[in-house]
Amino acid sequence: MNPTVKIARVRKSSRPLPAYQSEHAAGIDLMADIDAPLQMAPGERRAVPTGVAVEIPVGYEGQVRPRSGRALKEGLGVINSPGTIDADYRGEVKVLLVNLGQLEIRILPGDRIAQLVITPVVHADIVEVDELAPSTRGPGGFGHTGR
Repeated sequence: MNPTVKIARVRKSSRPLPAYQSEHAAGIDLMADIDAPLQMAPGERRAVPTGVAVEIPVGYEGQVRPRSGRALKEGLGVINSPGTIDADYRGEVKVLLVNLGQLEIRILPGDRIAQLVITPVVHADIVEVDELAPSTRGPGGFGHTGR
């Protein structure tokens, strides 16, 4: 059974609610809830409002991810990708966008700027130990196992 995610508008808007754009889409498209276009210079970061708050069921999280088309064409990314929306957060969803491209990016009111993927969360039991079990890899990291 699919989880139910409740969405509330945080202010009046004629824009549609976030929605899946195809039958098998993994992400719900989030739109910029802004009154006027905004420009993002190369390297600039912005918290862009979506105009909605969500109620995600306990045991799930919302992952805010970039939209692949804008990422490829313009360099528009989500700086903390994936951003996490916890099940107990009830504030407005804002997307932390970054312009990773070399040209200015223009965000228009209602533009689809990111996608929200709802995924299960597992809480681990945290246990302090004096020593960890050895592994083949050991402490090697950052390219240690190959290119």
